[in-house]
Amino acid sequence: MKVNKLASQLVLLTSAVLLLAGCSLLPKEEEALKPPLIKPVKENFDLYEVKKGSITRKVSVVGTFKSSKTTNYYFKEAGHRLAGLRVKLGDTVKPGDVLAELEKGDLETRLALQKLNLEKAQIASVQTRQVDPDQVLANRLKAIDVEAAQLQLASLQSQLDKTMLKADSAGVVTYLTDAQQGNVVDAFSTLVVIADPSKLQLSYESSDTSTLSGIEVGMDVEVKIGSSGNKIQGKVLRTPSSSPLSDNKAQAERNAKTIIVGVPDGTEGAAIGVSGDLTIIVEKRENVIVLPRTGLRSYLGRDYVQVLIGDSRKEVDVDKGLVTPTEVEIRTGLKEGQNVILNN
Repeated sequence: MKVNKLASQLVLLTSAVLLLAGCSLLPKEEEALKPPLIKPVKENFDLYEVKKGSITRKVSVVGTFKSSKTTNYYFKEAGHRLAGLRVKLGDTVKPGDVLAELEKGDLETRLALQKLNLEKAQIASVQTRQVDPDQVLANRLKAIDVEAAQLQLASLQSQLDKTMLKADSAGVVTYLTDAQQGNVVDAFSTLVVIADPSKLQLSYESSDTSTLSGIEVGMDVEVKIGSSGNKIQGKVLRTPSSSPLSDNKAQAERNAKTIIVGVPDGTEGAAIGVSGDLTIIVEKRENVIVLPRTGLRSYLGRDYVQVLIGDSRKEVDVDKGLVTPTEVEIRTGLKEGQNVILNN
């Protein structure tokens, strides 16, 4: 038994020696290399040095020349049918020109017959006076026939005149109804509008009324007509706040988003329908801190800028003033010489 136990211990000892010898034969593991030190890249900022200057808010729009003196033409009686319009858009008319006509029926024939009746009554009256001038009663009866014929003729002429719309003054046709021949015409429904081409104003109707905020009557307006580059001085004549009240809903809505600009009479290039570039200076501030709009940041109602101090940035709350599409006035929070980081 002792011999077997001794043999087992010898085998274990031999195995341990061989295992240790095998480990010593393995190649020695190399040490891991340390990562190279990378120098951090310095961040580049788009900077703006704070300084004082001037800032101007202006409105630049395109207006259209319209006449300030227009006349609406309409028939005063209802129930008649339209015979036709006698003018076209853009036509120049003079006083007395026929603009539109109603169907006359047999009015013209009746008028012609009545002229003959008047002539017959006049001849009979003359003959009676020639035969016996002293017959006062007979002569008076013939005179009454003449007067009656004249009244009937005048009535028919008046009816015929009412079938025609005639221009009261010279001008240009700027509106025509879309009513067609044979349509029944409503009383006081405008069929034609005539504009005086010598009384011109520029009109601008905005789709966004906020763009007109701050514009007041009497403000100067720089007006440029056409591509010549010539500029003239105009004046704001009417704004949404100064427009007259109107019971007409459509007109009231137009007034609420329209400005009217006056130009000197005889302005070269001005004509109905011609456009003009309008520039109105609404506000101007001088000797104030002004930043590019890209320097101002906003979040949840907070206005702030990022100022570079050394190599680090710092957020600074500011109070903004006048704002334009490209610049902003800073009332408090910044001082001259600071460097503001602009948004990329």
